[in-house]
Amino acid sequence: MSTETNNGVRGLTTTEAPFIEQAKNEGLLYIHQPYDLYSESNHEAWRSLYARMLPRWKKYANAHFLKGIESLCLDPNQVPRLEDVNQFLCPLTGFKAKAVAGYVPAYAFFDCLRNRDFPTTITIRRADKLDYLPEPDIFHDIAGHVPMHTDKAFADTLVRFGELARLAAEIGESIKDEHEKLVRLESIIKAMARFFWFTIEFGLMREGKDMKVYGSGLLSSYGEIEHCIESPNVQRYPIQLEWVINQYFEIDHYQPLLFWVDSFDRLFSLVDQLETWMKDGRLNNVSPGEPLVNEEDLKSFMIAGAGGSVN
Repeated sequence: MSTETNNGVRGLTTTEAPFIEQAKNEGLLYIHQPYDLYSESNHEAWRSLYARMLPRWKKYANAHFLKGIESLCLDPNQVPRLEDVNQFLCPLTGFKAKAVAGYVPAYAFFDCLRNRDFPTTITIRRADKLDYLPEPDIFHDIAGHVPMHTDKAFADTLVRFGELARLAAEIGESIKDEHEKLVRLESIIKAMARFFWFTIEFGLMREGKDMKVYGSGLLSSYGEIEHCIESPNVQRYPIQLEWVINQYFEIDHYQPLLFWVDSFDRLFSLVDQLETWMKDGRLNNVSPGEPLVNEEDLKSFMIAGAGGSVN
């Protein structure tokens, strides 16, 4: 896509980017990063976000994340180029940041993880609205997620989790009754989404006597990274799979309930357990409630199960 089609409008601001709107109108999911479209306001947003997060990372982030930030050599003063990020990331674990135009259907997202690609938003929130954004942006994805992808044990866990999407699609395809197929697939997808939320997005890790953060939703939130560790109102429990897959969550406020692991080996073993439970039918009827499984996500698993492409 040529940047000339944007009528000279500069800026890749979340919900205000003509380049992204055009990509969506053309039906594009995977795109390139038109770096010259970033405005000074976009770079200012990155600078502000990075500067205020750095001391909180040093205080609350887990050691693997801090090592990852160092390994990626992120420039604190400007929005990163994905090709530069990948130059440092790929040799470590094989993962790559892959630019996307917007929402990625669930199956395609999980399958990207299986292939060591991480769907990455290229827009950034407005410089005057830094505190909360319901949708991901490049700061959440690159500064929140990607440093964890430099750790081999964590990266392998993501790949292992991504493999479960294919298994779920195959299970769905094996069910001949269409209503039963929809009900079971919806429950499995809900269980996978909850697992991802309470681990990859909002996971805690115990380091000795200290509680640290490894979930990207926390690592990219100035307010919640402190709140999740310091607040007496947050319940923190050692992770148990049966709790996680049956626990609903809401995205528009600080999380009142979080789970911790003591290592990424433990997290990997939980993914193995999740696979066993999926095969045994223990994910077929998880508790109702959030997150709701939208039609696009459900359809993506059904298409994959039938042998179609959702990418």
